[in-house]
Amino acid sequence: MTSLEVPERIKSGHSPKALELKSASKTAYKPAHQTATRRLRKSYTIRLWAVRHARFLEWFYGRFANIFLLLHPLWNAVGYQRAEAPVKFVEKQVKGVLFDCRMCGQCVLSSTGMSCPMNCPKQLRNGPCGGVRANGNCEVEPDMPCVWVQAWNGSQNMRNHDAILKVQRPVDNSLRETSSWLRVTAETAVERESAGEAK
Repeated sequence: MTSLEVPERIKSGHSPKALELKSASKTAYKPAHQTATRRLRKSYTIRLWAVRHARFLEWFYGRFANIFLLLHPLWNAVGYQRAEAPVKFVEKQVKGVLFDCRMCGQCVLSSTGMSCPMNCPKQLRNGPCGGVRANGNCEVEPDMPCVWVQAWNGSQNMRNHDAILKVQRPVDNSLRETSSWLRVTAETAVERESAGEAK
């Protein structure tokens, strides 16, 4: 074969590179009308819905927390450690859809207008950075509404709107991927029992 002759497999599109591209085009999953940006915007849309309905979600969460607290004897009987896995699974699904929850284990949604601060690319827990764009979007993710601008908007709709002024502690990474529902319930139950003993 001379240097000018082209191998038959390359002519017919069977070179290693051509085969790789052909294979990728068949196997790479590309959902119709779903670019990465579109998927992100969908999650922003749900997050913004949660912020707009912060007052209702605050009311609902209050009732839900009371029910969870009433179940404290059950959690105690079963064991909080045993209840952790199933409760965490449900919590992750529900809060993942509504708030794009990152399961930090230290939920502050009731203080931040139902806008999760862990969605901030800088994970700021006490207000926005100095790079918020003029349109209210994030400095790092230009298509994303700033988490803290939304937090302020949501907090103003809530009954307990001054809670956003409370300084939050830094994230305790040892609590990541744990249920904040169970942790808050256990802490509240201990506080109530201590208050009852003090009387």
